[in-house]
Amino acid sequence: MKRVGQYTFHRVHGAQARQVLRLLQKKYGPPDPANLKLADTYAHDVFGDAIYAPWLRVYAAFSGTFKEGWIPDNYYGSVVVPSMKGGYGRISNLKPMSRVIFGCDAFPDIAYFANGLFFTDRNVVVHEQDLEHAVFRDCERIVFKLDGSAQGKGIHFFDRKSFDCNLIKSLGNGVIQRFIVQHPLLSAFAPNSVATLRLTTAVDDLGRATLRAAFLRLGRACHTHIRIDDEVCVPVDLVTGELAREGLLSDWGATGEHPDSKIRFAGLRMPAFHDCVETVLQLHRKVPFARCIGWDVTVDNEGNVQVMEWNGEHNDVKFSEATQGPCFSDLKWELLSASLMTHYPARNVA
Repeated sequence: MKRVGQYTFHRVHGAQARQVLRLLQKKYGPPDPANLKLADTYAHDVFGDAIYAPWLRVYAAFSGTFKEGWIPDNYYGSVVVPSMKGGYGRISNLKPMSRVIFGCDAFPDIAYFANGLFFTDRNVVVHEQDLEHAVFRDCERIVFKLDGSAQGKGIHFFDRKSFDCNLIKSLGNGVIQRFIVQHPLLSAFAPNSVATLRLTTAVDDLGRATLRAAFLRLGRACHTHIRIDDEVCVPVDLVTGELAREGLLSDWGATGEHPDSKIRFAGLRMPAFHDCVETVLQLHRKVPFARCIGWDVTVDNEGNVQVMEWNGEHNDVKFSEATQGPCFSDLKWELLSASLMTHYPARNVA
């Protein structure tokens, strides 16, 4: 069964990568065959199998060159995640655990529902008849996120009028967070959805947590939250917090402005960027056993850092590798034990 699961995993990733490669070719013309050949050779010689070539081909086609040290996203998922996180990274799927683990006020958590109980962010059980008062005591709108919610799925919005205790119970375990009024700069892009800064941090063999990648995720005007099928992603400079001149649409097409608000990215800086980075580095030091984490943070209208999500399992690395990578070359992940992989004969993945 494990072999079948691995085969399916790599087949899905291969199909996704080839689709992206076709999109890039349609938008920017055929990639340099020499770079594609280098990607194929690198997949075989460094990672031991041609199944890792498709994402390397995408990185090369996007960048217009080939860079040693890139990590294919399916290698990350099949080798790095089990080796450097194991079952510990899956804790991030259990949203009521965030306060227990981190003890940090940067999370906008108000209450949780788990296994038939509602309880506050301080782990005090709340009776159903008292829940509405507890939840709306300091805010007028809340967000309920299911355990394991990702890619804009499993997210529900309520105000006092629409709040329904029984509906939340029927949805399943998760977290109730206050709705964040975001920083004016972020709101200007798309006021209906909260922009998130995705920060990727990693812990090296000496236990040091460092920032590895950063990009701003922006929603569209017609949605209440960011959706992976039409989000806009803008690389962010790891030192200055400055936005890149161009972001990418979901089809990997470049754009110098938000498609709805028409606000240009060039010359803008992420608000409170250094505070965001320092916050997630401090948090990562509390869970160093999950060696690489993707953090979704934002900044509210008072300039405070808000940690909305953390992903200790298979956080996305392909966007960052293509736009800012190689992000992890000094960590020598390509040398991780092959015993965690299910090997397949080398094959042609072109």
